[in-house]
Formats: sequence, structure tokens, C-alpha cells
Amino acid sequence: MENMNRGIVTALSAIGIAQGLKIFTHKKLTGNWDWKQAFTTGGMPSSHSAGVSALASYVAANKGTGHTETALAVVFGTIVMYDAQGIRRHTGEIAQLVNDLEDSFVSLTGDFPSLKFEKREHELKELLGHQPIEVLGGALFGVVLGLISAKIENDERGKHRRSRRRSNRNLRINRK
Repeated sequence: MENMNRGIVTALSAIGIAQGLKIFTHKKLTGNWDWKQAFTTGGMPSSHSAGVSALASYVAANKGTGHTETALAVVFGTIVMYDAQGIRRHTGEIAQLVNDLEDSFVSLTGDFPSLKFEKREHELKELLGHQPIEVLGGALFGVVLGLISAKIENDERGKHRRSRRRSNRNLRINRK
């Protein structure tokens, strides 16, 4: 993993794992296994929140909380999480209202044959955003994953430095 950007790997891993966890939370809520949950928006935990929180905590652990990169990651993450539980959730609620309205039109056309209404083949997707608890769950998961990733990287750096010091010491001893 030396040539890869660990921050990107950490954030993308958090997103992927969070998406996979949706299968289990869906099972717990409904009693049914649904593998499609790994590819849906919405649900618990928020993978958006997990990804941006993992990145922000990883950067903060490596650069410090006063660093510009940490500020960028935190502000970016805050905007993403606000959007996930705000605008996107409200868009889903509007989609649900539109779908309900369409169902009402269909039932009205049955009572009034002169009204012509064709129902769309597919309803609007209703689960677009997250409830605040889903955003919080994703954020907490992301912070933990980001801190673990930073700890692993720092431990690897420490081992590498100690190994290099031993090698340099051995070279000096062998030269004498």
C-alpha cells in the first residue's frame, strides 16, 4: 500500500463497508435478506457520511487538527452530511408524495371514465437521503475506520524507521 494514497483507500473502504452493512441493518429491520441494499441510496449507515468522516479523521490523525487539509476534509464532510440528511431526504419525501398523488389519479380515472390518465411504468425513487440517525451512524463508523487506518499507517512508518536505523547501524559496524 506504499504507492497508494491511504486517505483515498480509507474513504472508499468506508463507503464500501457501509454499503455492505446496509444488508444487515435491512435484515434486522425487516427480517428479510436483500442483497440489493448494498447498491441503494439511503438506509443505515450512510455511506456518504462514513466516507467523508473516515477521510476527515484520517487526515486529522496524520496532519493534526490545525492543518488546512483537515479543515478542507471537515468542511467538505459537513456539507455532504448536511445534504444527505437534508436536501436528499426531502427530495425522497417529495417523490413519495408524487407517487401517492399518481395513485390517487389512477383511482379517480376508474370513477370517471372521461378522465384519461396513463400511469408511468416506474414510480419515482423514494429512498434518496438519510434520517439524521443514519448520518450519525455512518459518521461514527467512518471516524473509527479513519482513526484505525491512521494508526496502522503510523505503526508501519515506525517499523520502517526502526528497520532503517538498524540497517544504518549495522552498516557502520561492518565498516569498522
